[in-house]
Parts: sequence; structure tokens; C-alpha cells
Amino acid sequence: MTQNPAAMPDASGFFGPYGGQLVPPHLKQAMDDIAAAYAEIAKRQDFQDELAQLFADYVGRPSPIFHARRLSAQLGGAQIHLKREDLNHTGAHKINHCLGEALLARFMGKKKVIAETGAGQHGVALATACALVGIPCEIHMGQVDIEKEHPNVTKMRILGCKLVPVTRGAATLKEAVDSAFEEYLTNPTDYIYAIGSVVGPHPFPMMVRDFQSIIGREAREQFQAKYGRLPDHVAACVGGGSNAMGMFTAFLGDESVRLVGVEPSGEGTDRPGRHAATLTMGKPGEIHGMKCYVLENADGTPAAVHSIASGLDYPGVGPQHSYLKDLGRVQYEIASDKECLDAFMTLSRVEGIIPALESAHAVAWAMRVAPTLPGDRHILVNLSGRGDKDADYVAKVLGI
Repeated sequence: MTQNPAAMPDASGFFGPYGGQLVPPHLKQAMDDIAAAYAEIAKRQDFQDELAQLFADYVGRPSPIFHARRLSAQLGGAQIHLKREDLNHTGAHKINHCLGEALLARFMGKKKVIAETGAGQHGVALATACALVGIPCEIHMGQVDIEKEHPNVTKMRILGCKLVPVTRGAATLKEAVDSAFEEYLTNPTDYIYAIGSVVGPHPFPMMVRDFQSIIGREAREQFQAKYGRLPDHVAACVGGGSNAMGMFTAFLGDESVRLVGVEPSGEGTDRPGRHAATLTMGKPGEIHGMKCYVLENADGTPAAVHSIASGLDYPGVGPQHSYLKDLGRVQYEIASDKECLDAFMTLSRVEGIIPALESAHAVAWAMRVAPTLPGDRHILVNLSGRGDKDADYVAKVLGI
């Protein structure tokens, strides 16, 4: 029986055939404890009130919707609007779930919060949230990403977290996840692994989605208030998929709204190891405690991946995204490194907004599609983060 997309997951953490808890028995108990604690705290009014207060007074929510008039006019066709998650404290959507996870860790009496980070936005946001609630924080980050995302590395150290460089394998996001998970396994009783996306074993895909769903709830209300209607298209970049699920969830029941997730095709989907288009080129498999679409080698191991955006180079994807692909409710498209760089520079110079390279993938799709649509159509893009962290890297790549 097909699940209602708006009422997922089931009691076992499955979104259709995807998700679950593919973990050792001793770790299953730890996951169940987190699920029980989350179920309890989510019902408490004092928790909801504290989170709402922090969203308003600490993060700066609600984030606005901006009509990119000059970009829309330059492209011709549909109107492009941006949900400005880049204006949040710490510069991205990540702070939304990091505050929730830090409050949960405090509620559970945990002694350390562990996490991975790719582009560093999750690391900065979690280090920020842990400083706020007074819990030690340890972030694992691939050495390649440490060198690429130096501004975020500096911020994490200033915020007081312990930064663990990961040099194995490709030394990027997947290896950072592996390393952080291994450290968590040394003491799951006292530690909590604050997963940075809608991935991993249950309850994390559900929990991170719930904390991020504030994006879509705000956007839906704001767009209707401004324009008296819903957007025709809602787009977001997809790596693990947290910003996209945060945006899409509020619109799942609106059949008139086309939902589009944009994956990184990197240097080309015809080049194995040089893209990270998991939903486009992968197949159902298992990774990091969940069933989902996976990019695999011939022997079934996770494949090497690449994206110019460090936060998107992951060979798996959230289980709910996997199910929404199978259902056809969300259309998953791709954007290349070249298109991403073009969108990054165009948005910067036409609208004065420097986007994160991750977010620029969704902007690239909107820029590609807008000219093919009538002028009375509206595309709403989740601008999931700002490009401060990427500015030096892009300048070096483009010779600016």
C-alpha cells in the first residue's frame, strides 16, 4: 500500500521501501532511545516555545522571499523568487535542525555532540548551537573540504568545537560521515551523532526534516500572502537533501505545484566518479544505516563522487527523496559544475546576492527553465545558503 507522502515515515522509519535502521543491535537501542526522546520532547510546549523563540530572536526567522526581478527580466519568461535561507544566522538552512538537535542533546543529558560536515555549514551551525546550549562539539571534516572551505573551518575553531581532519579515501563528505560515525560508536550512551541531513538511520531522516520544515511552511504562507496564489515550481538543490525536504514538505499536498530537486552532475553523468547525481544515476541500495538510492561500484561499495559544491558530494540521498522519486511526486534534475559557476556569478552580479555553490545548482536549473515558460509563471528557489565560504575558491577557479 502506498504511503501518503505527507504522513511519512511509518513506525519503523520507512518511507515506502526506503529508510529504516540498518545498524548493529547495540546501536539500534541507541537509535530507539533518540527516537523516543524526540517523540517526547516534540510534544512538549516548553520545547516548542524555546525553539520558536530561538528561530525568531537567534536565527532571524522568518527568512524573506525575494523577487529576483532583474534576473527574471534578463532571462525572459517565468518569474524567479528566492527563499532567503542565506540570511539566517550562520548563513544557511543548517541552523534550523542544529538548534533542534542541540536542544535534544541537552534534554537527553548527552556529554558530547558529534557530526560530519562537507561544505562546513552544518559544522558551523552545530558548533554555534552547541556553544549556545553549552555542550562540547566535535566535527569531522574531509581534508579536501578543510582546504577548500577555509572560512568555515576558522569559524568552527573560533566557536570552540574540536575539528577532526579526515584524510582517508577521497577525504570528502562520505569519509567524514564514516569517521564521525566510528567515533560515535565508541560511546553511544554519552554521545549523540547529530546527522547533518535527512539521511542515516531512523529517526534522523524524519527528525531533520521536521526541524527544516519551517522553511516550506513559511514560504507557502508568504507566497500566498504576496501573490494570492502558490508558485508553479518549487526548486532546491539535493545532496543528502535537508534543505529540499524542508522546502518540499509543506507543498507535497499541492498537486498544482511542481517540485524539483536539483542534483550535481559535476563534470558529467557520463563520467563515473566525477558527479554526484545519486537519484539520476544511482539505484536502490544501502549506506550509512539506511536504504536509499546509492551510487555504487560494480562490487556494491559506494562509488567515488564529485561536485564543485562540497555539501553535495555524497553517494547516497535521503530515503524520503528516494520514495518521492519513485512516486513521481518530485522531479529530480541535474546541473553541472559549469552551470553552477555561471549561476553563482550571474546571481552575484545581477541581483547582488552571492549564493552558496550548493544553492547555485537550484538557481542554475531555474535560469535554464525560466526562459521556456510564460511570464506569468512563478519559480520559487530555496536559496539554502550564502557564498561567503565559496568566494575565495570561486575567485581562484575563475581567475577573478
